[in-house]
Amino acid sequence: MGRKQPVETTMMTTLDDAELDRTRRPRTPLQGFGAFLGKGDGDVARVLVLLLIVVVIGLVAPNFISKASWMALSQTATVVALLAIGQTFVIITGGIDLSVGAVMACSAVIGAVVMRELAAGGADPSIAILVGLVTSLGIGSLAGLINGLIITKLRITPFIVTLGMLSVATGSMNLISGGAEIVGLPPQLGSIGNTPLGGWFTVPVLVTILVAVVAGVALSQTRFGLRTFAVGSNQGAARRVGIGVDWHIVRVYVFAGFLAAVAGFLLTSRFVSASTMAGTGMELSSIAAAVIGGASLMGGRGSILGTMVGALIMAALQIGLIIAGVASFWQTIAIGIITVAAVYGDQIRIKYSGERS
Repeated sequence: MGRKQPVETTMMTTLDDAELDRTRRPRTPLQGFGAFLGKGDGDVARVLVLLLIVVVIGLVAPNFISKASWMALSQTATVVALLAIGQTFVIITGGIDLSVGAVMACSAVIGAVVMRELAAGGADPSIAILVGLVTSLGIGSLAGLINGLIITKLRITPFIVTLGMLSVATGSMNLISGGAEIVGLPPQLGSIGNTPLGGWFTVPVLVTILVAVVAGVALSQTRFGLRTFAVGSNQGAARRVGIGVDWHIVRVYVFAGFLAAVAGFLLTSRFVSASTMAGTGMELSSIAAAVIGGASLMGGRGSILGTMVGALIMAALQIGLIIAGVASFWQTIAIGIITVAAVYGDQIRIKYSGERS
């Protein structure tokens, strides 16, 4: 009498046979369309949604399809995209960063104060701007470092830690600035944020594109990116294969804080001033852009390309609704609806494409 197969082996064989049978079955037209929309982990669907939004708004407000509108849209998307890129890395690790908006504003305000004081003291404008930039980047990175260390060393959930950092950063910049907008910055700063290059792009837009390309390659092609996915998928397994999970999480939060500071400096260069209100609500916008772009709040999933499309969708809605004369309050409502719809649409896409969720 032959030996009885182990239960695990029998189950695996049954599952393998079922999977093979499923893949051999011809796809229905709906599944085929779902598979098409699902190409690039759903990026095809997101690009189509973006194009649909542009077309609809263009029909309602023809001025939306113009060079001036593109300049406004790209400038608006820059800040959201930079915050969302850092947020994407954090979300993939299974965390969340509610402090990015406040860190952006805090680093911008402190950097602006440094630039103003140096300019008032007769320093060369280029030196004042450079020192202000370094100061901003240092503040953002420090905030990210503190977030990462508290999360990993004290084992406090990212939601609570970054919510606390939001309050600390908000209070700190108000103490330093007195709650007032920082003005009197070197006029040369404006040439960084507003001078068109080639007629269609500004320095902030080009910087954002460069950051997105580098981040995309890092996430998909490097050991750092693979470890980011591994940590988010299963921290225990990541530790067992020798990944320094805690140190990796710290680096991810530092990266998010650094990009928040970059966004803050570029925003300051655009308006040649720094406002304590600049980061209000931006943490939610960055999360929404990442989620619309396909990042899973459960961790282990996301892409920079998807996040960039998500940021453009949000910017198109914001600028389009303004041009169409829609009250600004509707922007927040639209973003909330789009975010929920994006997650639900992704579930429907997975269902009809035959993918495993």
